Amino acid sequence: MGRRRAFDTEEAIRAARGVFWSQGFETASLPALEGATGLSASSIYNAFGSKRGLFDAAVASYLDEIARPRLRPLTGAHVEPGALVGYLTGLRAALTSPDALPARAGCLLINSAGAPIGGDEAIADAVAAYCQELRAALGNGVRARLPEGEAAACETLADVCAGLVVAAFAVVRVDPRQAARFVDAACSLVAQKG
Repeated sequence: MGRRRAFDTEEAIRAARGVFWSQGFETASLPALEGATGLSASSIYNAFGSKRGLFDAAVASYLDEIARPRLRPLTGAHVEPGALVGYLTGLRAALTSPDALPARAGCLLINSAGAPIGGDEAIADAVAAYCQELRAALGNGVRARLPEGEAAACETLADVCAGLVVAAFAVVRVDPRQAARFVDAACSLVAQKG
């Protein structure tokens, strides 16, 4: 019988997620991860195999606990007509609240896309899958808001909104006002069509 872990794996992943999210994979040092998780380097390696294994667990946690819950109103069997505006309004609030990690650090996956680790095939696949998931959810929101809209116009609006959201994630760390303007532009486009 193996030794029982004396720590909560999910809590350790969440703590490491915060370090990776704010510092990036390459910059997140093992001492910073040890400090955040309360684990020794050997415990991290025993539990996750490597710093990269811990990062992969943090990415999965980010998707399951941060990104997908925010998208949930846009992904159910029935999407309310106001769900897309609700998503964009909530996102704007998260990106403009100085105490919120998204305002200080953007999106873990979009940040990773622009970092050296973004060249890793598994990370590139994870970022691409997230972008597709985001685009599909926003497309659901557009169709719910514009049920009589022309299909091609709805698809274009969803593409533009997805692009503006990704742009907001990409710039929020350096220019929060511009990030807010990108989200506001998406809201404005949706409102004009509704």
